[in-house]
Amino acid sequence: MGHGWEGAVLKLLRAKDFKFTVTGAEQVTEHYRRLTFTDGGLLAELPLHPTMWVRLWFDDDGKPHQRGYTLVDPDPEQGAFAIEFALHDGIASDWSRTVEPGETIQATVYGTGFEPLDPAPERLLIVGDAASLPAINSLLDAHPETPATIWFETADDDELPFRTDERHDLRKIARDDQGEALVKRVREELPGLLEATANPYVWVAAEAKSTRALAAFARKELGLPKQRVHALAYWRA
Repeated sequence: MGHGWEGAVLKLLRAKDFKFTVTGAEQVTEHYRRLTFTDGGLLAELPLHPTMWVRLWFDDDGKPHQRGYTLVDPDPEQGAFAIEFALHDGIASDWSRTVEPGETIQATVYGTGFEPLDPAPERLLIVGDAASLPAINSLLDAHPETPATIWFETADDDELPFRTDERHDLRKIARDDQGEALVKRVREELPGLLEATANPYVWVAAEAKSTRALAAFARKELGLPKQRVHALAYWRA
């Protein structure tokens, strides 16, 4: 299967293609599934960084369909990693439910990156949901001594695989009014935390509308410099 016009554009941008092989599967919760892979040479060729993600290519009735996923527990020595799928109705979720060990999937790497935080933040200020939970966990793993406040939008009661401990303040917000409940809560609470935090770092990865609203709030209304705010929409309603 070719990658269509999206693949052609990525090729022009010198994106790198790989083939991953499924080695196992685990149903973490009712709405979360973890697959393990061998990396097809990815981790030997490209430098590893927090929140590193890849584009997986799926077949949508003969048409290419790509989605981005964060690498979970990447192991460069073994050339292996996992990917965690938030399950819902969709091509990628359906594939993750039925794929068997030994099957392969094509992947492209382009657009992923992470700048070292200099100066280091006193506290991480994170906004996300089930789609960005693997990236949130990766960010926490990369800063094991740094406290964090996490506003997490949830749509079900699943016990998701949070990698939080006593240093982390996890604030769950039920998804309501197309994400407005999350935006309202962060707008109310973020300014006070910024006042009490040296060298803050704000990381937002949620639904597109909410992400845009909170990125604008942090940068324009609160005046945070661009290098201290990361905002990337992980899905679109």
